[in-house]
Amino acid sequence: METKTIALPRLNNLRPTLESTALKLMEEAGELSQAIGKFRALSGERERHDAAEIASAISEELLDVAQTAVTMMFVLEDEMGVDIDRSLARHVEKLIRKGYLRLDDPPTART
Repeated sequence: METKTIALPRLNNLRPTLESTALKLMEEAGELSQAIGKFRALSGERERHDAAEIASAISEELLDVAQTAVTMMFVLEDEMGVDIDRSLARHVEKLIRKGYLRLDDPPTART
């Protein structure tokens, strides 16, 4: 199973709530969609963008989405006592059950 480990910090200059984080997640997902739209020329703009520039914008927006999702996980742990490690284990089990993940692949890790 190939993995990518990305550690994102707990933000310490905000007081996020479940609701504010959900709204921020939707905002960041919209910005990611906008970046992808520019790459695919779906934005209606006629100007051309450099592929490397667009790929960089997509990765930045994707990390904003990931940071916001991680922030929501911290909120769930703090406010609702959710065990994110246990949730992650159940998530991987679900991926295996649905056939999205096979454990018989040779293990590789990219960090």
